[in-house]
Amino acid sequence: MLFVSREPVSIRRLVKLAGLPDGSRARALLRDLQQVHDAEGAAFRIEQIGGGFQLLTRSPLGPWVRRLLASPAETRISAAALETLAIIAYRQPVTRADVEAIRGVGSEEMLRQLLDRDLVAVGGRTEDLGRPNVYLTTRRFLRAFGLARIEDLPAIAPPAPLAGSGDLRATGGAG
Repeated sequence: MLFVSREPVSIRRLVKLAGLPDGSRARALLRDLQQVHDAEGAAFRIEQIGGGFQLLTRSPLGPWVRRLLASPAETRISAAALETLAIIAYRQPVTRADVEAIRGVGSEEMLRQLLDRDLVAVGGRTEDLGRPNVYLTTRRFLRAFGLARIEDLPAIAPPAPLAGSGDLRATGGAG
């Protein structure tokens, strides 16, 4: 199943298709298969990614496989789109107004590009005036960035205070 699937296969689907008793048995078999691949130095590995499991080429062999398949080069994402995507990933669910407040510029075009690439999706509407859309990342986002779940995003450090700006709350200053 993993060999022929272009998308990650969920445990539930693996259990159903393989006629296994439960998800723990499927996970154990996947672990065993990965150990065999590692021991034999196989060209691929099993990764938990995007809500399921997928058979992926090991990184050092990726360029060779791309050449063999003559696949087009990966489409680059602009810095502005990447910035917008990062805001959505870390703040989701988030409205366009929230994204624009953080970026300081209009983000409608960036959101459209990310929606077109299926990296973000509309996750509903808020109860605020005008009922604006809220945006979330997609499973394709998880796959593109090699994440099993959104909680696997790297932690971001809080911004360093500006020189001489001191935190008034910490110093007991005016409030």
